[in-house]
Amino acid sequence: MRTRRGLSYPIEAAAVNACDIAAGKRKATTNCKIGKPDFAASDYLVSRKKNRLVSTQKTGGNDLFDSLPDDLVISILCKLSSSASCPTDFINVLLTCKRLNGLGLHPPVLAKASPKTFAVKAKNWSDSAHRFLKLFADAGNVEACYTLGMIRFYCLQNRGSGASLMAKAAISSYAPALYSLAVIQFNGSGGSKSDKDLRAGVALCARAAFLGHIDALRELGHCLQDGYGVRQNVTEGRRFLVQANARELAAVLSKPNSGLPARAWLMWNPHAYSNHRHLTGNGPHGCPLLSDFGCNVPAPESHPASRFMTEWFAIRGGSARCGLRLCSHIGCGRSETRKHEFRRCSVCGAVNYCSRACQALDWKLRHKEECVPVERWVVEGGADGDEGGVDDEDDDGMVES
Repeated sequence: MRTRRGLSYPIEAAAVNACDIAAGKRKATTNCKIGKPDFAASDYLVSRKKNRLVSTQKTGGNDLFDSLPDDLVISILCKLSSSASCPTDFINVLLTCKRLNGLGLHPPVLAKASPKTFAVKAKNWSDSAHRFLKLFADAGNVEACYTLGMIRFYCLQNRGSGASLMAKAAISSYAPALYSLAVIQFNGSGGSKSDKDLRAGVALCARAAFLGHIDALRELGHCLQDGYGVRQNVTEGRRFLVQANARELAAVLSKPNSGLPARAWLMWNPHAYSNHRHLTGNGPHGCPLLSDFGCNVPAPESHPASRFMTEWFAIRGGSARCGLRLCSHIGCGRSETRKHEFRRCSVCGAVNYCSRACQALDWKLRHKEECVPVERWVVEGGADGDEGGVDDEDDDGMVES
């Protein structure tokens, strides 16, 4: 036999103790010898086992999980889905039992799930993965709506459904969705060149910038500087660009696991500011725009949807096979929806960008050191007012293809 702590003791001792309890005596009687328990002792052990079985049945198998109310379990599952580090953490809970499977698919649980809960990789994409991601989008999860919308619009070439999902997220004031819709309006993506709506793009970009989206702030700043879709205002455009840099720096400083001292990030480098072609030792991992101000900070992390699209086109090469180009900014992942949709660098003509924000980031990060003038791409006066550098001291720009 075993005690409650798991310790074992001989059956003879158990029989003696049982005899003592049954006879009401302190010591064993002559009828209860060691190794020969009498009928009273055996009856006691059997009755004790029966009582234990009855009590187990009344309490539901010693498991009080079934007695918990549904709203409490749903609240726990909401915490789990919002803090899951990968889809496996959430799927394992659904496979545990029938009740958790049913409660885990409730709209509140799916709506509060973090992007890591439904982070599907492009190499594992399938109809099942599509349905899994759609579960979260149908529940109203804005991250899932935006991610699935970008996948459908750019990867699956389902323009209408993808734009509708992004609009659903934009209605909920999700800044990345607002900015992506602005890029679509600027480029006329999914339609012809005449479908561009610059004013609508500026309005969507301004809304995303108001919500603090860094790329939208940059895009709006360049639009104001160049008079692209809005009345030109160089001073106001500069203000938005400085605000984008400040928000980018604040986002980096707020990360506790960055591993770099804040004083080293903010160390002023006058040579980096005076000579805009001098790198501050950041290498490929330095922050592209803040290097102008002598700040060494890591490059911003791209959105999961952008990483999915980058991996998708790298594996399948679907954009290259159709003669379409990808945005040259490595953290973007967008592809053209028609030929010559994106604008190219006005100096070398070797790179293409979906937006001025991506062009500004890639220029400071990589292309600034690689851009080589090519005489056949030199255009005097620009085209359609799209030529113009990111900053006054830069000699880069973009022109229509």
